[in-house]
Amino acid sequence: MDTRARSRKKSPPRVQNATAQIIYERLGDEVLTTPARVERRGTTPCLFGKGGTCCRVCNMGPCQVVEGVEELRGVCGASAATVVARNFGRMVAGGASAHSDHGRQVAIDFYETVHGETPFEVKDKRKLRVVAQALGLDPDKEEQELLKEMAEAALRIFGQQEGEIPLLNRAPEKRKQLWKELGVWPRGVDREVVELTHRTTIGVDQDHRNIFMACARTALADGWGGSMVATEFQDLMFGNPGPIKARVNIGLSVIREDMVNVAVHGHEPVLAEALAIAASDPEIVEEAKKVGAKGVNLAGICCTGNEILMRRGIPVAGSFLQQEAAIATGALEAVVVDVQCIMQNVVEVAKHFHTVVITTNPRARMEGSTHIEFDARKALDCAKQILREAIARFPKRDKARVNIPDHSVDVVVGFSHETILYMLGGRFRASYKPLNENIINGKILGVAAIVGCDNFRVTEEVQVELAKELIANNVLVLTTGCAATGMGRAGLLRPEAAEMAGDSLREVLEAVGCPPVLHMGSCVDNSRILIAATEMVNTGGLGEDISDLPVIGSAPQWMSEKAITIGQYFVASGATVVFGPDFPTLKSQVATDFLFHEMERIFGAGWRVARSASEFASIMIDHIKNKRKALGIDKPKPRVLYDMAMRRALESPKVTSPFHGLGCFGPVSLRVSPEGEEKKAA
Repeated sequence: MDTRARSRKKSPPRVQNATAQIIYERLGDEVLTTPARVERRGTTPCLFGKGGTCCRVCNMGPCQVVEGVEELRGVCGASAATVVARNFGRMVAGGASAHSDHGRQVAIDFYETVHGETPFEVKDKRKLRVVAQALGLDPDKEEQELLKEMAEAALRIFGQQEGEIPLLNRAPEKRKQLWKELGVWPRGVDREVVELTHRTTIGVDQDHRNIFMACARTALADGWGGSMVATEFQDLMFGNPGPIKARVNIGLSVIREDMVNVAVHGHEPVLAEALAIAASDPEIVEEAKKVGAKGVNLAGICCTGNEILMRRGIPVAGSFLQQEAAIATGALEAVVVDVQCIMQNVVEVAKHFHTVVITTNPRARMEGSTHIEFDARKALDCAKQILREAIARFPKRDKARVNIPDHSVDVVVGFSHETILYMLGGRFRASYKPLNENIINGKILGVAAIVGCDNFRVTEEVQVELAKELIANNVLVLTTGCAATGMGRAGLLRPEAAEMAGDSLREVLEAVGCPPVLHMGSCVDNSRILIAATEMVNTGGLGEDISDLPVIGSAPQWMSEKAITIGQYFVASGATVVFGPDFPTLKSQVATDFLFHEMERIFGAGWRVARSASEFASIMIDHIKNKRKALGIDKPKPRVLYDMAMRRALESPKVTSPFHGLGCFGPVSLRVSPEGEEKKAA
């Protein structure tokens, strides 16, 4: 063993997740894992690339550009601001294409489903008329005709070349008027992504301000278009999430020693839904028993995990950071993947165990994996083929190498925007009014979103510490994606965590029986937060636009381009966002000033950057307090101010919520995972 190997064994790579850390320590030098690769590369990436001033859009470069130094512009004369804007724009286009291609596939699956070509069915019949209305269709039409029209309308959102994406009409009136005045209302998802990519190639758009405004339009096409299609149509096909008790993190109740374990990893839940159905098929269960297992156990990873967690209560083994660690337990027979956030290194880790990595999507193959193409029209046949591959691996499991840290935690998840509507307002008076009232009277200081990825270069759990500080200051927290999984591991997704909240927030939480951090789904489900914010505006008392609300978003450990796109559509929608621990424009002060300050003047919201949990919390709490001050609700006379605020709201014109009067949703109740725990009222 060489000196470097001995050093690595004594000091294993440090990661922010305690369970993954234990597993990586046990692996020693046997497997070259992602955190070990980070350690070998050093702690500081290329500063030009990290700060956005490395230009690679033509073959005269790459050009490393320094702002303010004429000799260090690009070969073509491109300024640092232009280069940074191009790179930022390409990240927005890349993130929008990822989320929206996901949304397109959901729309295709929905189209095939309503035409009887898949084994699925439209489960949420109550929600379909709300979505139909949002698409500009007549919600009173006969159901089957309406479903077909909805499928066609959803597909048009991606390919249309002119006109307007209709789902943006869900936004507050003031925001819609602003988008039209600025010319950023998107026409069609594909057109905006292609146009932004064209703008940012060599010799096209060379005004950073113009590029950034195009970024806003493309991001809006994702947030209020592609991502919203994904969320809403997944809800229609697989059921709208409601509060459900389940478990997260690697543990014996998540990965089972006595069952064939199949991890589902990626983002598109159609595959996972098919596997969940097939895993309980008597034929598959019998085949598993023949090889000595009790059956087939599914566990989620990343955003596919979030999808099946909040609809079916299927436990989540981990986030992006835990995908290698889950394999290294030695107890996974198969890791089944579709698209996005799947590290190529999982194949290398799997080679050291009996685990097979199965790719299922033609967009996403990996060398060394087994490919079984998934087709929604043959969903159950494909799912059974995949599970049989996993069952065949069970006899090859080396029991001596199985090591499952029992670190799983109870969580309550499934807080869609409709759930919040009914949880607060009740079955017959569904409303965000109780939320607004408690913000106005000061019991809830405001609302903060902690979303996005986790990142191997961040060794502290910034998201968790930030959430704790926010709820201690009476800020209600919403979370999605891998951030949500981290909150679950930390115990913040349980009603009992209300004990960690400030006195007034705890009083509200205990009254309705919910956690201080609300799990709202996967990364495409940030569109739920857009609708929730719109509901707060439409309810009244907190201003006329999203930019008036005492709300703020954050992505403290962002990793993917998708996070940048999400951040940009929130800013363009009127919600300021804080990213960290770095930002991809910081090597150009000109470009950064536009995003952080000029965008705030234009959209009423801008970007911020922070590096520690306390810095995030300070920025976010100060922002919420400033919004409260602007609304006139920061004084210590809550009842009087509440009356004044509600009187102003009643006197000002408001948009009626699209959810009211349609009787779309049923009562909220706490469901339980398939393992069958005791039912409770939410």
